[in-house]
Amino acid sequence: MVRRPPSMDSPCFASALSTDPDADVAERHCVSGVREGLGDEAPDLLVFFVTHHYASALEGLGQRLASESGARVVVGCTGVSVVGGAEEIEHQPGLSLWGGRLGDSAVRAVHMEARPDDDSFTFTPALEVGEPERAGVILLADPFTFPAHTWLPIVAGELPGVTVVGGLASGGQGPHQNLLWLDGSIYEHGAIGIVVEGEVEIRCAVSQGCRPVGEPLVITACSGHLIQGLRGRGAAKVMFQVLQDLPPEDRDLFQRGAHIGLAIDSTKSRFEAEDLLVRNVMGIHPQKEAIVVGDDSLRPGQTVQFMVRDAASASDELSRILEARAGDWSPEEPGAAGALLFTCGGRGAQLFRRRHHDASAVQRHVGPGLPLAGFFANGEIGPVGGRSFLHGFTASLALLRRRRP
Repeated sequence: MVRRPPSMDSPCFASALSTDPDADVAERHCVSGVREGLGDEAPDLLVFFVTHHYASALEGLGQRLASESGARVVVGCTGVSVVGGAEEIEHQPGLSLWGGRLGDSAVRAVHMEARPDDDSFTFTPALEVGEPERAGVILLADPFTFPAHTWLPIVAGELPGVTVVGGLASGGQGPHQNLLWLDGSIYEHGAIGIVVEGEVEIRCAVSQGCRPVGEPLVITACSGHLIQGLRGRGAAKVMFQVLQDLPPEDRDLFQRGAHIGLAIDSTKSRFEAEDLLVRNVMGIHPQKEAIVVGDDSLRPGQTVQFMVRDAASASDELSRILEARAGDWSPEEPGAAGALLFTCGGRGAQLFRRRHHDASAVQRHVGPGLPLAGFFANGEIGPVGGRSFLHGFTASLALLRRRRP
């Protein structure tokens, strides 16, 4: 546990990015940039994201960064692409480094494992949180060995009100190909959980990149991943009717990639994109006239709405969410806030047909020069309707700053 006394400096953040293919050069550049941004003081927390291009240099990376920066806690993971400042470095060498002096805050990081237990998993060790109302969690996990979708509801039950934000490591094609770092140790499995508690708070924004189409519909029959009835009719028939009634452009988008939004608060009569937890429509179960959905938490009486995704919708939603919070999020002075961005590998230039989309949007709306680091994840974690979920095709932003009343 690291705690700085109240007499120390206020929270301060810095970030640095290098695309130099020489690992030694990249490390020196990033460490120098972060230390300079922090007034040459050692960070309480150092977070880094790195591509696999640096090969054998990755082995001792965490240990070297800890030694060179003097950071008290060092965590990181591999990513297929990394983010730094206003740049997104796609499919080329990149090291993104982010450091924070956390004022009168505690920070603790732990490596967790998931062990099969009958039909579920046992997760060890548990996160240690002293004051849940003053704590937030950043999670970096391996997608092949740590079922974050199972872990998140457990944490929500044990630590109600604690926000979890983060991403699943990427770049590896199977188990033991992604890397996680905690201080001087390197792991090929599990997850790193970082608890920040005290003066610094974690505020989140989650953009799922979809917009609702058609009308809200109530589930009248469901089982597991199957929606069997909507408004008392066969769910598949209702979906095809919605599809038929859509404008041609939306119909084309829906046919290329169907999504459905699950209402977090079904008491509403109209829903914005941020009111809905987006899940894929996986297909149709013809015998049951059911829709197969990528979520097994469905329940009768729940409101849903079909959704489509395209570049324009994803861009508009992210800008709208960031703009709505810009006044509240703006740092009191340069360097007084920092951000971590976990964006999907399916976004970037592949979706927007231009580079740096999500990172530049954050800089534009939250504040130019915001210390920012992140990576293209294999699954993004962030809150919707007050609960944290595992997402896809999402940009999940964690803003760290001094806690406000």
